[in-house]
Amino acid sequence: MKRSKPPFRADHVGSLLRPAAVKTARGKRANGEMSAADLKAAEDREIERVIKKQEEVGLQAVTDGEFRRSWWHLDFLWGLDGAERHVMDTGIAFAGVTTRNEGVRVTGKLGFSGHPMIEHFKFVQAHTARMPKITIPAPSAIYGRPLKTPIDKSVYPGLDQFFADLGQAYRRAVRAFADAGCRYLQLDEVFIAMLCDPKYRQQMVDRGDNPGRLGEIYGDLINTAMSDIPSDMTITMHLCRGNYKSTYMGTGGYEAVQEILFNKIKVHGYFMEYDDPRSGGFEPLRMLPKGKLVVLGIVTTKTGKLESKDELKRRIDQAAKYAPLDQLCISGQCGFASTEEGNLLTEEEQWAKLRRIVEVADEVWG
Repeated sequence: MKRSKPPFRADHVGSLLRPAAVKTARGKRANGEMSAADLKAAEDREIERVIKKQEEVGLQAVTDGEFRRSWWHLDFLWGLDGAERHVMDTGIAFAGVTTRNEGVRVTGKLGFSGHPMIEHFKFVQAHTARMPKITIPAPSAIYGRPLKTPIDKSVYPGLDQFFADLGQAYRRAVRAFADAGCRYLQLDEVFIAMLCDPKYRQQMVDRGDNPGRLGEIYGDLINTAMSDIPSDMTITMHLCRGNYKSTYMGTGGYEAVQEILFNKIKVHGYFMEYDDPRSGGFEPLRMLPKGKLVVLGIVTTKTGKLESKDELKRRIDQAAKYAPLDQLCISGQCGFASTEEGNLLTEEEQWAKLRRIVEVADEVWG
């Protein structure tokens, strides 16, 4: 049956391809050719347009497409007290491509005392009658990239206090979104999903971390982040093995983290990447607890080729062998533009995919 609260039968991860007008305006702002106020006005116009478009294709959850951000994670992290932008020697290696060389460093005690993204959320809320959704990186995003996060040793001689402060900063951030009226928040969790990849686990060992322990720490951080939410707020997590210009960072099924995901973490739903064999099979869904939902990411956002309804229904049937159909929903496996560069497809192809998700959900769940 249809759902009146999130996650919805037809849902989406959040980011959308940046229109030319947004890219141009942001480029001008970066070169000092445009004021901050004019950039905001340009973003506002495009976000209002993209909100209407999401409503038209039939989505119940509406985002700003992350149009005001450059990255899925860094813009949020740079807004935390004690964290700042960092230019690295090199970007992060993805399959056949390297990202821009921006990162985050920790120069002071981590905390939360307000954030521009609260206003970003309020803008969406003021411009739709549907469910406004905000996405922020999961806490692991500050630590999990395979290049070590620079952390000022005089502030944090050890990691225990660092993780404790990170959890509390997130708890306050999530509460601030709730106080602004947010009832649907998604934590984008790349680095628990990356623990499914033996190569990535080895990278973490090589830099002096214990990958077995990291999954537990990241799970605790999510639970702390959502420990002060109102009872009518939904928190989901999106699992991804990297999404940059249609490439990926990691590979491997969810078996390696299924315990942590389903038995430890207290989120209400899971957006799970399932658009190709890289993510393994549906077997781990056996462990999905009663009352929680999995949003099957069976539509790829990495290419423009439109999945057939039959193909998608077949995959939903396969997943339903391991988890009840009533606990399943569908979406893209990731956003369409985890960074402002975006994936290699057109806006028309993006909307066709979102429309297809809505059609299939209506046919499967009524």
